[in-house]
Amino acid sequence: MTRMARVLLLVVLTCVAPVAFAQSPGSGPINGATPGDTNAAGSSDADLWRAVRAGDSFTSQSRVPMGNQLIQSAGHDWELTRNGPLAMYTAWIITGMLVLLSIFFALRGRIRIDAGKSGQTIKRFTLVERSAHWMIASSFVLLALTGLSLLFGRKILIPLMGHEAFSVLAYWGKHIHNYVGFAFMAGIAIIFVMWVIHNIPRPSDLVWIARGGGLFGGGHPPAHKFNAGQKGIFWAVIVCGTSLALSGWALLTPFTTTMFADTFSHVNAIFGTTLPTDLTIHQEQQFQEIWHTIMAAIMIAIIIAHIYIGTVGMEGAVDAMTHGDVDLNWAKEHHSLWVAEKLGKDTPRSSHTPAE
Repeated sequence: MTRMARVLLLVVLTCVAPVAFAQSPGSGPINGATPGDTNAAGSSDADLWRAVRAGDSFTSQSRVPMGNQLIQSAGHDWELTRNGPLAMYTAWIITGMLVLLSIFFALRGRIRIDAGKSGQTIKRFTLVERSAHWMIASSFVLLALTGLSLLFGRKILIPLMGHEAFSVLAYWGKHIHNYVGFAFMAGIAIIFVMWVIHNIPRPSDLVWIARGGGLFGGGHPPAHKFNAGQKGIFWAVIVCGTSLALSGWALLTPFTTTMFADTFSHVNAIFGTTLPTDLTIHQEQQFQEIWHTIMAAIMIAIIIAHIYIGTVGMEGAVDAMTHGDVDLNWAKEHHSLWVAEKLGKDTPRSSHTPAE
């Protein structure tokens, strides 16, 4: 066979072989065949891909969940939501809280101890309570920073630090986020057990709310160990933190939970709504990721306000979570009902007495 003949034969085989293979029995759907129909060679390609995008499954050797679904169209909607309104509203929530606190500080200034420091202190929190607080606080800060870096990395961090540096940051940030999450979960459980009894609403909380907690002047309303504002933060952390933990667990163990389908089913039964309950396992993960981000944004805003009040916003407040003792005058002004109960058991001591 001449060289020219060999070249022509190779060209013919190259053109014909794929068609012959595609039309061989059992080779799968082709040329617009619907799933399971391997003989509809005359159908159009548009029909085939329309079925693919509609979610029809095909035979596959892949054993991963939904490995027989060629295209998962909801993933495109999730990506648009995550990178569009979800990221935008997250940025607005966090920025909005920072702006509000800045305006409040400019107008109100730092909340001082009206009577000045007394030179005597009273035990506010024990070492166990402070340790639990700092465990949940430090873990949440790490989770917030690593989570935000993953959400805004492509738009903000990559232009600043480059792809290679960000890839290292994202790699370690992902592992930190995954494992530190367990410390956060443990902290949620511990503070709930320790402080739930002190955060049950009381009639005095209505007085505190009506007077705005004294944040805008007019004296500080009476309060027990936790005032109404602190109780609001406590329950927000418990509820949002638990929701964060559950959605985080679903993301750590993909394709093993049906929380959203089950929740939608209960909501439909109670309120007569028609929320979708036939979610695919991919859609479950996408809903979990969106919900996880929403809860995180709300909690970040709440914690920023909490940090502000506990540090620069109020004189003497930070002492409660550093060495556990607070000035007696501060305690009387902000938690007078608690001080009245406390003084029946303990005696105030000099502020120069070594802390626990």
